[in-house]
Amino acid sequence: MIDIVSGQVASVDRTSLVVMVGGVGLRINVPRTVFDTVHGPGHAVTLYTHLAVREDALTLYGFITEEDRTIFETLIGVSGVGPKLALSILSSLSIDHLRAAVGREEPEILTRVPGIGKKTAEKIIFELKGKLGVGMMPGMSILSDADTEVIAALTGMGFSVVEAQSAIQSIPRDTPKDVESRILAALQYFSS
Repeated sequence: MIDIVSGQVASVDRTSLVVMVGGVGLRINVPRTVFDTVHGPGHAVTLYTHLAVREDALTLYGFITEEDRTIFETLIGVSGVGPKLALSILSSLSIDHLRAAVGREEPEILTRVPGIGKKTAEKIIFELKGKLGVGMMPGMSILSDADTEVIAALTGMGFSVVEAQSAIQSIPRDTPKDVESRILAALQYFSS
């Protein structure tokens, strides 16, 4: 119905943008990753959109790439996963990490997303198995037990899973393998 929205950003809040298109401001709910490329009010933006039609509302969801939108639409195809939960997943996990979690059947990664419990995570993995493409992307390493604990600690401090994973990737190779040293090294990523 509404496939692409292109216009000027009128306003930004925590979970959405208002984009001016032909004199009309459209509120578009977006994952946090969109805010990395949108520079705020006054800047032009193009979003690939999904229109969710409900009895009481028409809601637009927007994404920077068609792939992001396709993953979103695949997620909302899972029974029990609505648009808000799918948006939360895409705000917390990169697509590559979502694919890896599904491919390696690791529901514990999905349970770190706000609103997802163990049963929902297992259901998502079961229903998405084989639908997201390759489970392990080239260049992605399997996390050690220590790094899994570091991610848990960082998400417990309020960082998103994506931020925690970025911090893990920034840890120098010569850092000791114990959890405490790796947490300290990961925290240095946020201070720089």
